[in-house]
Amino acid sequence: MDLRIFTEPQQGATYDTLLAVAKATEELGFDAFFRSDHYLRMGSVDGLPGPTDAWITLAGLARETKRIRLGTLMTAGTFRLPGVLAIQVAQVDQMSGGRVELGLGTGWFEEEHKAYGIPFPKEKFARLEEQLEIVTGLWSTDLGKTFDFHGTYYDLTDSPALPKPAQQKIPVLVGGHGATRTPRLAAKYADEFNIPFASIEDSERQFGRVRAAAEEAGRSGDDLTYSNALVVCVGRDDQEVARRAAAIGRQPDELKLNGLAGSPAEVVDKIGRYAEAGASRVYLQILDLDDLDHLELISSQVQSQLS
Repeated sequence: MDLRIFTEPQQGATYDTLLAVAKATEELGFDAFFRSDHYLRMGSVDGLPGPTDAWITLAGLARETKRIRLGTLMTAGTFRLPGVLAIQVAQVDQMSGGRVELGLGTGWFEEEHKAYGIPFPKEKFARLEEQLEIVTGLWSTDLGKTFDFHGTYYDLTDSPALPKPAQQKIPVLVGGHGATRTPRLAAKYADEFNIPFASIEDSERQFGRVRAAAEEAGRSGDDLTYSNALVVCVGRDDQEVARRAAAIGRQPDELKLNGLAGSPAEVVDKIGRYAEAGASRVYLQILDLDDLDHLELISSQVQSQLS
């Protein structure tokens, strides 16, 4: 079971804070550092000092880390033109020595689009499908060849399809809860399917849909990695769990029901049940980015048991 650290910087974080978390992620033996791609805080937090851009952040971390994978859950398809996104991600992959992964989704948070003047189209899913075809097509075009695409939303003519990533193939993540179109899209384009904040039962059901869609598309269901994203709140005792829950504005019982919370043993047990449902990777949503002791506890008493 791979454990990855997943952050939500729109809730309030500087680049220096993210760098500290990424370095701790690397030093403590976690597999990867991922971040959300949002420009507006959610809920009652103030979000200060303001948003940071996902791919600018990852470009910086690419030069300041050496081992961990770096990526997004999920880059919003509404934020960037697909040709520009392909350039950005390929460049960060080069800067990292080939450690980047791209999670790409439709974008959904209308308020942040209004706040920063970003168009919020009505039809987002069909756009996402074209974006995935363009981004992966640009990266896979042979050197010296050009790439063309003529779709409903995007039109590319005689693109040199440069730059190329450092990796032969950047892993692409597709995710979500949709019962039909999402599994089909994952089967066609994804190396990994991620379901965010889902129960064990819902995860198993959705993984099954993706496996079936992959088989229908002529792929083995085992070609994809299956993963969950879950909030995490671990403590050595009930008091420490309660303190960490309070710091993120949540209740311990609710976190135990909807995420990974409690003692290390409780969290190890629940991760094991997600593994039985088909997951081989978990993105641990860390909401208090100043609590690096939390990461150390997860590393020493949760990750150590899973590896």
